[in-house]
Amino acid sequence: MRQSFLTRHPSTLVFIACLAVFTLVITLLSNAYGADVISTSMVKTLGKTLCLCLIALAMDLVWGYAGILSLGHFAFFGLGGYMIGMWLMFARTRDIVIASAASPLPMTPQELSDAIASQIFGVVGTSELPAIWGLAGSLPAQLALVVLVPGVLALIFGWLAFRSRVTGVYLSILTQAMTLALALYLFQNDSGLRGNNGLSGLQNIPGSTASQDQLSVWFLWGSALALGIGYTLCAWAVSGKFGSVIRGIRDDEARVRFLGYSVESYKLFIFTLTAVIAAIAGALYYPQAGIINPAEMAPIASIYLAVWVAIGGRGRLYGAVIGAAFVSLVSTWFTGGRAPDIPLGFYTVKWVDWWQILLGLSFVLVTLFAPKGIGGLFDLLGGLRAPKRGGTPMGPSDGSFQEQEATR
Repeated sequence: MRQSFLTRHPSTLVFIACLAVFTLVITLLSNAYGADVISTSMVKTLGKTLCLCLIALAMDLVWGYAGILSLGHFAFFGLGGYMIGMWLMFARTRDIVIASAASPLPMTPQELSDAIASQIFGVVGTSELPAIWGLAGSLPAQLALVVLVPGVLALIFGWLAFRSRVTGVYLSILTQAMTLALALYLFQNDSGLRGNNGLSGLQNIPGSTASQDQLSVWFLWGSALALGIGYTLCAWAVSGKFGSVIRGIRDDEARVRFLGYSVESYKLFIFTLTAVIAAIAGALYYPQAGIINPAEMAPIASIYLAVWVAIGGRGRLYGAVIGAAFVSLVSTWFTGGRAPDIPLGFYTVKWVDWWQILLGLSFVLVTLFAPKGIGGLFDLLGGLRAPKRGGTPMGPSDGSFQEQEATR
């Protein structure tokens, strides 16, 4: 009898169980449903951290397993946030306009549309609703766009790049250029997304009477559910034949192509899939953050994402989650003023100023001395050891075949 995927991979069940326990504990300690030990702002921070863990999973799948160092996945993350943010801002503004209408007669659809446009886009000097906001009043339509817009962009970009067989650092530069071009476009006021002002007030859910305490817990639940499903999907993808092929592409693309596999199709699929996962993470993140603007999509954000995965352990799904969670929470502690300054007499060390230097130094140290990242420590604790092999490695990864194995 064939065993189920979860039975054959108990580590996935362990991850889901830990995630469920974590979510339950935070709920019981929250202001809304528990002992009022953890503040609402902290619950939001933890919810956002789970979203960052989800995009880190996507990054690990495309980079750690497929070997595609994308420096543009935060663009998809931001696009997901913009798509859901359009509905949140439109629906909230519509409620405000209707509630503040002075006339006892109901507004006509045109009057309502003009009033909403004036409220949203008055800050950029216009009172017309851009065409791209045509579906902003429909939640199902905007949820579909959360998946479709980043997915189609990744599909087109990946098809053009992979069919031209652009690889390595050149592909990384192209993905970074795509992110920069998109961010620069969104900075313009005529982009239809309020330029540098971005979308704000996203923490308020239209039509909901729930408090921010309750909403923060609801989004924590949603983020945990998305992370659990995303982890299971990624673990399933890398466990079978598909996972073996993409690891083979990472280790020796030419040899996999010689064996008859359509390398470009595999790379295009994994690039598009991870873009959609990143967009879903962004759609959950920005309502908790409350605001999104083009600065969130700057190329440096995608570089940070690669650093998180490297620190956690590239090529290990749990390593990506650990790296993102660790860096996110430590960053919050250092940049939020919780870390005390260190007076040295001639100079005072302020961690807010030094955090990025510490992050860069950590990345260098991990790369030089601990290439398996934090996840490698769990391998040691679990008694996992790499098999003893002989010969010259036939690929860049520790999991690659080596010469003596391949010739046996």
